[in-house]
Amino acid sequence: MNGNDVYDIVLLGGGPAGLTASLYAARARFKCVLVEKLGLGGQLLTYEKVDNYPGFPEGVTAFELVELFSAQAKRFGMEHRSGEVRALELDGEVKAVHLDTGTLFAKSVVIATGCAPRKLDVKGERAFTGRGVSYCAVCDGPFYREMEVAVVGGGDTAVEEALYLTKFATRVHIIHRRGDFRAIRVIQEEAERNDKITFHLNQIVTEIQGGDQGVERLILQDVQSGATAPLDVPGVFIFVGLIPNADFIPPQVARDAQGFIVTDTEMAASVPGVFAAGDIRSKALRQIATAVGDGATAAFNAGRYVESLNHKA
Repeated sequence: MNGNDVYDIVLLGGGPAGLTASLYAARARFKCVLVEKLGLGGQLLTYEKVDNYPGFPEGVTAFELVELFSAQAKRFGMEHRSGEVRALELDGEVKAVHLDTGTLFAKSVVIATGCAPRKLDVKGERAFTGRGVSYCAVCDGPFYREMEVAVVGGGDTAVEEALYLTKFATRVHIIHRRGDFRAIRVIQEEAERNDKITFHLNQIVTEIQGGDQGVERLILQDVQSGATAPLDVPGVFIFVGLIPNADFIPPQVARDAQGFIVTDTEMAASVPGVFAAGDIRSKALRQIATAVGDGATAAFNAGRYVESLNHKA
């Protein structure tokens, strides 16, 4: 390995955080490459429309926003490589990023691999995933035209996706284990005004049942009385939280109790030369706007770290 084989910055993940970081790194003329195992856009592509990203008063489709992000980064020479990260070696001034397609070497690494939907872990969930159990309303909502469906969860995503599903379903049942929602009030109010939505509060799903054709019903349990009752629906959409895409991250990178990477305000992780941005990072708010800010900050400080190594050399 010679100096020409070593990138200044390897950026892992092609969502809003990774794309923004690649824009900043490429524009600053660092030798960098963005690695994404699927298509550019990440979790953003599981949504239909984005209404809360600044600069788009009428909203913007998720696909269009991804295209704008990537086009801007490519304009400054973003290098994009497809691959899945298998492991990281972070000791020393040159880091090794092992992909399923080969190994990259870099002075700095920005991790922006995001997170994935958390499962309910109830009987029938795994068996019926893809056959009535879904974690993406945009992907699967159109299959349920003129049918009733259920949504499990009480946060922003659950209520927003329930509202989206009313475009197709005759009725959307929102099942939430608490007596009130965590979703912001404006979203709750919109759902409360929608006569296609029915709320099942203080209820949990204990089992998902079905047959050869897929999901047929849910078994709900009242968390206060313990009473159970069936809810006949051919589809259930689960939005109960997120887990970090972090299986490849070695133990020396500090993480919180949920497995998200702990950083300082400069997006620096516990290992010198390693930075994190977006949904993979331990933080309170996971939104496109915060991911973009994280990505810019991470790339800027990764660049400063690389420059400090170059000056030392």
